[in-house]
Amino acid sequence: MIKDIFGSKKTVLSFEVFPPKKDDDHAGVLKTIDELAKLDPDFISVTYGAGGSNSKKTVEIASYIRQKKGLEALCHMTCVGYTKKDLDAALAQLKEESLNNILALRGDRPVSMTDEQFNGREFMYANEMVGYIRDKMGNNVCIGGACYPEKHPESASLEEDIKNIRRKVDAGLDFMTTQMCFDNELFYRYFDLLDKNGIRIPVTCGIMPITKAGQLGRSVTLSGSSVPKKLSDIIALHGDDPERMFEYGTRYAADQIKDLKSHGVRGIHIYAMNNSKTVSAILSLI
Repeated sequence: MIKDIFGSKKTVLSFEVFPPKKDDDHAGVLKTIDELAKLDPDFISVTYGAGGSNSKKTVEIASYIRQKKGLEALCHMTCVGYTKKDLDAALAQLKEESLNNILALRGDRPVSMTDEQFNGREFMYANEMVGYIRDKMGNNVCIGGACYPEKHPESASLEEDIKNIRRKVDAGLDFMTTQMCFDNELFYRYFDLLDKNGIRIPVTCGIMPITKAGQLGRSVTLSGSSVPKKLSDIIALHGDDPERMFEYGTRYAADQIKDLKSHGVRGIHIYAMNNSKTVSAILSLI
């Protein structure tokens, strides 16, 4: 399980992929996983679907990672996507596929979800799902959660956000992964704040490579992540030149990772966006 890897390695490396939007793209995702596996990650995370939408491919892809590549796979599960009955069925399926790592998230509200459905969901917050899974599965699963170095966009303050993190940890989290973070100093500040509040489970820093000028948009809006001047300048100077933007974008991410490792950060999580070329270019610079 992933929690065992954190206990045995100085720095854990992981990547994230997402299920295909169309069935005919499935082979392409598996090919990407084949390429990512060659880069020797400790685990690969599989999202639940863009915008919180249901994806039946998550378990299938995670099973491929586990069974065919021999790597730990982390399956995303969202409060907006599961009733208790659905979650019970999903947990049974994971057990059948020998998948025992779960990332429990509240999740983004799908466009198709009505106000009644959203407000009436059985799991309102991630800590409720974490507690339910832990009570159901005990220590037979590793449960991860999300955190936001600059606070969750819906939290009134960073202090309030830390209290919500405490609830998730108390419910049974084993580790956390940050939302995309472009400024390491913000991560270090956040990590110190967690430590001061007695939250000492492993925290892995989420790195989103910006290799195209148009990448920031919706992702940054949803995450609430700020963009440092250095990265903004790269986009302003090289955004119209794809080759230069790729070069400087991957270098920026590599510099972030080198600095994080030098500070003894427990984990590095690269949001691969189903692009092994980008991840390979970053790791070649470290």
